[in-house]
Amino acid sequence: MTNRPVLRLIVVGLMFLIVVESKKVDPYKVLGVDKSASQREIQKAFHKLSLQYHPDKNKNKGAQEKFAEINNAYDILSDEQKRKNYDLYGDETGTPGYSDFTSGGPGHSGFNFRPGGWENMGGQQGSKSFSFSFGGPSSGKPSSSGFGFNDIFSSIFGGGMGGGGSQFGGFSSSSGSQHGTGRSAKSMQSVNAQFYRKEIVDNGMTWLLFVYTSNLKGIQHYESLVDEVATSLQGALKIGSINCESDASFCMELSVYPRREPKIFVYSYTSSDKGSLTEYDGNLDVKSLKSFCQDHLPRFSSRVNLENWNAASEFGRIPKVLLLSTKKSTPVIWRALSGLYRKRFVFYNAEVRDVSDPSVRKLGVDSLPAVVGWLSNGEKQILKSGISVKDLKSAVQEISSLLDKFDKKNKKAASGKRDNTETVEESIPLLTSSNFHDICSEKVPVCFIGVSRSASNRDKLQKILQSVSQKSFSRRQSSTSGSRDSVSYALLDASKQQPFLNALNKSGLKSAEKLLVAYKPKRGTYATSEGEVTEETAEGFISSVLNGDVHFSKARWKPTVN
Repeated sequence: MTNRPVLRLIVVGLMFLIVVESKKVDPYKVLGVDKSASQREIQKAFHKLSLQYHPDKNKNKGAQEKFAEINNAYDILSDEQKRKNYDLYGDETGTPGYSDFTSGGPGHSGFNFRPGGWENMGGQQGSKSFSFSFGGPSSGKPSSSGFGFNDIFSSIFGGGMGGGGSQFGGFSSSSGSQHGTGRSAKSMQSVNAQFYRKEIVDNGMTWLLFVYTSNLKGIQHYESLVDEVATSLQGALKIGSINCESDASFCMELSVYPRREPKIFVYSYTSSDKGSLTEYDGNLDVKSLKSFCQDHLPRFSSRVNLENWNAASEFGRIPKVLLLSTKKSTPVIWRALSGLYRKRFVFYNAEVRDVSDPSVRKLGVDSLPAVVGWLSNGEKQILKSGISVKDLKSAVQEISSLLDKFDKKNKKAASGKRDNTETVEESIPLLTSSNFHDICSEKVPVCFIGVSRSASNRDKLQKILQSVSQKSFSRRQSSTSGSRDSVSYALLDASKQQPFLNALNKSGLKSAEKLLVAYKPKRGTYATSEGEVTEETAEGFISSVLNGDVHFSKARWKPTVN
């Protein structure tokens, strides 16, 4: 009779093992993927299911439990070591007997029971597990958990199955934190105060930042979401994580400390040249977050219509680059590059139908998309046409390389170094038949032309106009568009371009050695400076023209340049 309680205990124990075994959950089945699935396939399956069963979205009975199962399954399969252990032993720890009833080979078996284990999502602290295991037929030793299989049989039969006796043990419990993520915050670029100020602030790159503490719910879901969006926009933005548990003061300084759940921020340049943090508070799905990130990419590229835009009208020391494409809006890649190179180039982009477009042919482009550049001296170059790339990241890298080379060429030209016999180092272009209709087209209100008959006088005028063109009075901001006044500057070799002077009804022009002419192409009118041309007199003349204080005369006929 004294053995009946022990027999009941054995029966209960065996029934308990059967129940646990029957509830064993296969993480592959939970996520609905094959055992040969790639990490990308696992991640996509997890993201889809977590969105479907997220407690904030799914209020059905059992959704929370299912959501926890999905998180734990992803915890195992997204970690290569845990996945390998599960495939080999049926348990992610690599220790037989940890998760379910498993065999550890001769001499050891056991199981582990975790009440509400699937509900304990990554990052939730205080989860509790209970376990017991038992020695094999020949061990006679109690397991580390304290419940020896021989203990039961020694109580019934007076000895262990292997002939040895041992002390009766019992269940043991252990408390701890169960925290795991697939693409965890630890695998992202860790962002602290020093890194933030040195690598992120005002460096031109858009950052997607994941802000968390380890005790928050839903960490895996947020991480997966951030990672997938960052992957799809790789090259246009970077990803980082801020651990407010280890760097609380930094989080407080930025006002980003998360309280109930992780937070997502974008560091961007949408409103000004200075970057700023914007919190994402939309739906927790890839489409919404990706759209939010794209909306916050830099906007330093001006959208122009080639039919009424002229590169020469925007004169300045910074070179210009223009993207020609069939896109109805500014491409993501161009917006990203406009942020990275915003201090080195003035960015434009235009939508064109195809290469048969007259404005495209005029630029000398034979295939699309294409990037056209203008050096500081007004010289036009086609950086590349027919651009073909396999993905966003490689596109950013390829065009960045083109822009870097173009920037070096512009610096070389500005420093006075010559690549050939052409005067590419001059900041003010020399009028020729090929550039006259660009620099002094009817779309340009006023074209200021320095006229000279000798190389020495041309050099003097070039320096004067180069200096004057940068003065604030000749670069006034438009209150509506924020762009400069559309005036252009050029030089004219009077010894070779006499037909241009003949069109102007002004005595003394034919013999003048150095002269400054203001020409209004649309009206066909002109005005000339009086006396010696110096920087001071040039400033006064140009200022008077822009203020409407100078009388303009009608030209005999439309001037032309050979």
